[in-house]
Amino acid sequence: MTISIWRYSHLVLAIMSSLFILIASVTGAILAFEPISNQIQPYAIDGAEDVSLAKTLSVLQQEYDEVFTLEKDKNDFLIASVITKEGESETFYVHPITGEKLGDLIKKAPIFEFATNLHRSLFLKTTGRVLIGVVSFLLFVIAVTGIKLILKRQGGIKRFFSKVVKENFEQYYHVVIGKYALIPIVIITLTGVFLSLEKFDVLPDSKISHQYPEQEEVEQRLLLRDIPLFQNTRLKNVTHVEFPFSDDIEDYFTVKLNDKELLVNQYTGAIVSHQDISFVALASYWSLILHTGQGTIIWAIVLLLACVAIMFFMYSGFAMTLRRRNSTSKIKNIFKKDEAEYIILIGSETGNTFRSATLFYDALIDVGHSVFMATLNDYSTYDKAKYLVVFAATYGEGEAPISASNFVKLFKSVKQKQPLHYAVVGFGSLMYPEYCKYAIDVDVMFQNKTYFTEHLPLFKINNQSFEAFKTWITQWNAQTHHDLKIKFQKPQINLKKLKEFKVIHKSEPNIDDSFLVQLRPTKKVKFTSGDLLSLYPEVDFIERQYSIGKIEKDILLSIKKHEFGVCSNYFNNLKINEIVNAQVKHNLDFHFPKDAKEVVMIANGTGIAPFLGMINEQRTAIKTHLFWGGRTKDSLRMYETFIDAALYKKTLTSFEVAYSQEQKDKFYVQDLILNHQELISKVLKANGVVMICGSVAMQNRVLETIHTITLKQLNTPLSTFEANDQLKMDCY
Repeated sequence: MTISIWRYSHLVLAIMSSLFILIASVTGAILAFEPISNQIQPYAIDGAEDVSLAKTLSVLQQEYDEVFTLEKDKNDFLIASVITKEGESETFYVHPITGEKLGDLIKKAPIFEFATNLHRSLFLKTTGRVLIGVVSFLLFVIAVTGIKLILKRQGGIKRFFSKVVKENFEQYYHVVIGKYALIPIVIITLTGVFLSLEKFDVLPDSKISHQYPEQEEVEQRLLLRDIPLFQNTRLKNVTHVEFPFSDDIEDYFTVKLNDKELLVNQYTGAIVSHQDISFVALASYWSLILHTGQGTIIWAIVLLLACVAIMFFMYSGFAMTLRRRNSTSKIKNIFKKDEAEYIILIGSETGNTFRSATLFYDALIDVGHSVFMATLNDYSTYDKAKYLVVFAATYGEGEAPISASNFVKLFKSVKQKQPLHYAVVGFGSLMYPEYCKYAIDVDVMFQNKTYFTEHLPLFKINNQSFEAFKTWITQWNAQTHHDLKIKFQKPQINLKKLKEFKVIHKSEPNIDDSFLVQLRPTKKVKFTSGDLLSLYPEVDFIERQYSIGKIEKDILLSIKKHEFGVCSNYFNNLKINEIVNAQVKHNLDFHFPKDAKEVVMIANGTGIAPFLGMINEQRTAIKTHLFWGGRTKDSLRMYETFIDAALYKKTLTSFEVAYSQEQKDKFYVQDLILNHQELISKVLKANGVVMICGSVAMQNRVLETIHTITLKQLNTPLSTFEANDQLKMDCY
C-alpha cells in the first residue's frame, strides 16, 4: 500500500502541474544556452583569477581619468566603470592586467529576455511569480517521490545506480535517466523555491549596514599598489570594488569579497569596517548560480540536460500510465467469472505480464475452454472453476505489483466453494535479490489452503523471457493433456533489407540431431560472436534467432533439428553454396568482455556456438574456462576441432564437460559447476564474468547452483554480480 501512495502522489502532482512544468522546462532549456553563449565570448583572461587586486586597481587608475567601480559579473568577466582620458563616461569589460577595454557589455538577446520573463512569472507579474514558486515546490516533491520509487524498484539505496531491467523504452529510460537527472532537478527546484521566497521578502533581511567611525587626518597617502589588503587579495575572491566619491578621508573604498564586505581607508589602507556576508545572502548568490548556470559552461549544460530530462519524464511517465491502464482495460472476457472453467489472475506492475497472460487466455479460448481473466485485485469466488492460474510479477524488494496490492487481504477473506487446481508463474529479474519473491509468496499462500491443489510447480521467468514462457506452456500441455498453440504477432519486416549469406559448410546431424552450419556474407556485414542471426521463414514470417559464433569472417551456427521445426529443417536441407536471407542483430549484452581478467563460459547442447567463436577470436591474455553439458561423447565430436585448436593456441585455458547419458547416474553441467565452485567464486570475487548460453531450463538450474555457491563462498547473493554486469546470458 505504501508504494501505491508514493506512485499516486508522483502521478497526481505531475498531472496537476504538467502545463507549468512544461513551460518552465522549455524556457529553462532555452535559458541554459545564455550562459553557454556568454562564456564563449573573449572576455575571460587566463590566469586573471590569481592577479592581485592592487595590480588591477593601479593599472586602471593609470589608464583612465577616474575610476568609479570594478566588479565581476555572473560570467566572471571584469567590468570597469570609468571616465576616459577623453572625458567620456563608459562601462565595459576590462583586461585585469593591462587595463585595456575588451568590449562592450553583453546585451541580453530578445529570445532570452522573452524566455526569462515567461520562466519567472508567465507574464503575470506577481501572480505568475507565485505560480512558478509553487510549481517549483511541486516539482521538488515529484523529484523526491521519483527518487523514492527508484529506491523501491532497485531494491534499496545501495542498488540505486545498479543496472535497470529493460521492459520497454519508456520504462527503461524513465528510470535510467531519472537516476542521474533527479539530483540536478532537486537542486533546480530548491533554488527556484528559494529565489521565489527571496523576491517576496519572506527571508530574513540580508543587507549589510556599516559603522562609519571618525578618521584622523594623515599627511601621507599610500599608493593603491602599496595597500596591504589589495596586495593580499586575488581577483578570484573579489566581487565588487567601489572607489571613494571624493578625497575626503571619510570616503572609503567599498570592497565586496566572496564572504565579506569591507570599508577601506583610502589614505592608510586600514580596514575601517568588516561585515560578514549573511548566510541568506550567500544562499541567494549560490541559488542564482545553481539555478541559472551563470559563469560555468559545464553546469549550464547539466541544467540544459536536466530540463530536457524533465520533458522526457513527462512523456515517458504519461506513456507508462496509459500503457498500464490500457493493459488492464484490454481484458474483455467472453465468459463471466462464475461461468468459466479456467481463471487467470494477473499481478502486473508495468503491464508486460498482461501480454503473457493474454496469450495463454487466447490459446485456451481457441481450443474451446471457458476462461475468465482479471487482476489479482479482483480475486473472488468462482462457481464453476477447476483451474486457477496466476501470472505474478514482483516489484522492488519483493513487494506486490500495483494490480495485486489488495490480493493478500482478499485471499484471507474469500473462501472458494469447490477445490481448485492452481499454478503460479512468476515474472522477475535475476538482477534483483528478491527474484520472483511475490510469486513465491503467492504460491505459499495457495499451499496453505486445503481447497487448492498444485497443478504445476511454481515456474519463474527471468526478464519476460518468451522462450521460458513457451517452456511453461509445454509443461502445461504435458500435465493437462492440452495442445495449446501460442499465437505470435507477425512482425513488420522489410524483406528487402535482409542480407545474403552463402552456405560454406554443413555437417550431418549427429546422434542428438544437432549439426553445424557455416555461412559467409556475400557483402560486408559487421558482426561478432554473441550476436544473433534472425530468419523470417516464408511459412509465417515469424522471427527465429540463432546465436552466432564468428569463425574468421564466417558465421558458425549450431542447430538442433526438431521433427516439426520450421527453421531447423530448413537449415538441415540446405546445400553448399545455397543462399540464406537473414539479418544480423547486435547483442551487445552478450559480447566477450575485453576488460575482465577471467571469464567462465557455461553452455549445454547447441548453446556452445557463440563460445566457439569467442575462443577462436580471443587475442588477449584473459583466462577463459569453458563448461559444456551434452548427452554423450558423440555429442561433443563435432565441436572438438574448435576446442582443441583453442586449447593449443591457449585462447582457452580449460575445458570441462558433463555427459548426462554416459553413466548410470545422470551428470549435468550444473553438477560440473558445483564441483568447481572454488573457481566460480574466485572469478566472481575478482570481478570476472560468467557467461551462460543454452536452454532456459539449464540456465535456471545453473543460476540456482551459482547462487548457492556465492552465498556459501562469498556471502553475497547472485543478484549483486548480475547488477555489476558480471553475468551475461543468452538462453532460449
